[in-house]
Amino acid sequence: MRKILHIDMDAFYASVEQRDHPAYRGRPVVVGGRPEQRGAVAAASYEARQYGIHSAMPSRIAQQRCRDLIFVKPRFDVYRQVSEQIRAVFDRYTDLAEPLSLDEAYLDVTENKLGMTSAVAIARQIKQDIQQDTRLTASAGVSVNKFLAKVASGLNKPDGLTLIAPDQIPAFIESLPIEKFHGIGRVTAAKMRRLGISTGADLKQWSEADLVRRFGKVGRFYYGVARGEDPRLVNPNRIRKSIGAEKSFAPDLDSLGAMENALGAIAAKVSERIRLQQRRGYTLTLKIKYADYHQITRSRTLADLISPGTDLQCLALDLIRSHLDPGRPVRLLGLAISNLEPVDAEYIQLCLNL
Repeated sequence: MRKILHIDMDAFYASVEQRDHPAYRGRPVVVGGRPEQRGAVAAASYEARQYGIHSAMPSRIAQQRCRDLIFVKPRFDVYRQVSEQIRAVFDRYTDLAEPLSLDEAYLDVTENKLGMTSAVAIARQIKQDIQQDTRLTASAGVSVNKFLAKVASGLNKPDGLTLIAPDQIPAFIESLPIEKFHGIGRVTAAKMRRLGISTGADLKQWSEADLVRRFGKVGRFYYGVARGEDPRLVNPNRIRKSIGAEKSFAPDLDSLGAMENALGAIAAKVSERIRLQQRRGYTLTLKIKYADYHQITRSRTLADLISPGTDLQCLALDLIRSHLDPGRPVRLLGLAISNLEPVDAEYIQLCLNL
């Protein structure tokens, strides 16, 4: 049986800013654009979250909820440096670490470099090492597969450590509210509740065929995780066909300004991910899902590679302004970069052109 960890930094961007700026500690902080710049929240400290402030929220709404809110411009170069320190901690324990973004990763510690038999002990030591090396806290989930480890890491934030042992899995899944299932967003959860699915026990009553008919191919994933099953391996060398991010909204977005703000936060996340993956791409795809679940995708392929230096937000806004159906509320937005090339390929091509 595998021993899988999910390590997730606590309010990563905001925590780095509070670490580096003592005046921000204990105060509500958001990383992102200011209200007068029509910005959006990229990350919120736990003090800010107490006011209902969250990522992708328009900054003007965040400021309305907390008049004392501190807005901080993102410092992605600093966040990447800290992320590299965290990754170096993972390397002390296992070569099977799969980063998902700058602030989270899966680790397979079934066979680890220190010969430790307890996955909980490894998770605790990793948390201590991160704290010592970065002065930041992380939360850890421990279980037998990716899905359960991911859910576990979010249960006791911040600075949490949660184990879901094999004998606990059936009861844990059955009692888990559907909103807590990793891979089930707010919009899908609302649809499930309308169908009478409120917990894992309810989800488990549905056949795979019925879930696929209602939710598409992802229904197979729902069928498996309702039984605590997730066969995905931790893959440190996963080759991606595309790199993207998306977000569901509740309530739906009903103005172009709100959609543009949300898309700005999504674009920042995609830029972060291509930096992390050291990839570049030629094609940008916009995904729009309307309130009636009708979905469209629109793509633009550029002559030059899209890199972290590209104004991705500007490209995304141009796409949505060109293809949005005015007057229709939107419940999901997404961006993805495809036709990927590694950084080295871009460098080689540059050399050939000199």
